[in-house]
Amino acid sequence: MAPPFDLQGHRGARGLAPENTLAGFELAMRLGVTTLEMDASITADGVVVVSHDAALNPQITRDAQGRWLERRGPLIRSLTLAQLREFDVGRIAPGSGYARSFPDQQPQDGARIPTLAEVFALVRRMGAGQMRFDIDTKVYADRPDDTLPPEQFVRALLAVIDAAGMADRVMIQSFDWRTLAIVRRLKPAMDTMALTTQGGGFDNIRDERWTAGLRLQELGSVPAMVRAVGGTIWAPAHEQLSPERLQQAQALGLKVIPWTVNESAAAERLIDWGVDGIISDRPDRIRAVMAGRGMALPPVVAPEA
Repeated sequence: MAPPFDLQGHRGARGLAPENTLAGFELAMRLGVTTLEMDASITADGVVVVSHDAALNPQITRDAQGRWLERRGPLIRSLTLAQLREFDVGRIAPGSGYARSFPDQQPQDGARIPTLAEVFALVRRMGAGQMRFDIDTKVYADRPDDTLPPEQFVRALLAVIDAAGMADRVMIQSFDWRTLAIVRRLKPAMDTMALTTQGGGFDNIRDERWTAGLRLQELGSVPAMVRAVGGTIWAPAHEQLSPERLQQAQALGLKVIPWTVNESAAAERLIDWGVDGIISDRPDRIRAVMAGRGMALPPVVAPEA
């Protein structure tokens, strides 16, 4: 059953622990979240792993000798799982823009990119039977060679989810709505979350390659586009949400869960508007806002024995 308010730990708890690592997911569960938000990629030998970037990110990656990558690393799809395990993603490169963005993140030297199966196993070991998962398909409409094609990618992802018996606890999200349409066809009962951003250097709404061919000028609004692709949840950049757009989406039967909300004041405002959840690098802060309002809180999960 979906929670009354969905507090999602973004990439685990990126503001406090290395992103998309077992340590980060464990911390998020210990803090008390509804959902673990994460990103999926697939290795050369077909293993679904948890990584935001299609290629190794030099701001968070060291090689087997402990040296920081000097530039964008190899594509994950070009590496076997064994090769990927040689890289350490347990700390942010000092002096990087990423380090300035997350000054409270505590390093976990030796952390490796985990498989999705390992994340599911961690949740089982910790007894978090209520924990949900929000998995972002890292497929790129403008860089098709960076990953497997959408159909192959989605089928590989769903196979891992089914093998773990987690289908009823998973939602699939993406900026590339082609993957959402495939999920709706293969798993019609599974929630799909349409990510959107309409500013800066990336606007997935203006490019129909990202929206599975849907056009804003034909459908009239972003929420209507989300409904047309079969989405059940709209996940806009929180700065681009307004009370009017929120009401429009909810009137169409969509839940609205904005990203990435890290400041308490923004969380207060969005909760006042009536959002259905929040994705945050700092779930501790959002939880404190919820507690101050007397909202029901997700259970805190005890650490492994």
